[in-house]
Amino acid sequence: MSVSALLQLAASTAAFILAAAAAKNWAVSPGIGKLVLTLALYTVGNLIILKLVRGIGLGVALSLSTVIQLLAVNALAFFYFEEKVNALQSIGIACAVVAVALITLGPYFASGR
Repeated sequence: MSVSALLQLAASTAAFILAAAAAKNWAVSPGIGKLVLTLALYTVGNLIILKLVRGIGLGVALSLSTVIQLLAVNALAFFYFEEKVNALQSIGIACAVVAVALITLGPYFASGR
């Protein structure tokens, strides 16, 4: 993966983390300004992802973005907003990370192709 693609992935992740924080703030204390900010940040993140899709392909771009966002947003939720999950939810998050990793890495380890 090129440096440009990695930077785009980092930028989209940053936009989505900011959007998730804005969404949480809107959920706690709704307001039109917070809603507009949240939607704008999600739009920026998705526009960056669209550029990334053109560069590295749909499957790889969305799989990588999904697992990185899953980890980053959960870190934000747990450490900044002090949200808690139960054991079953923790297992689900771990399974989601493993699933996306398998989907992303699967083609590289497939034999006979």
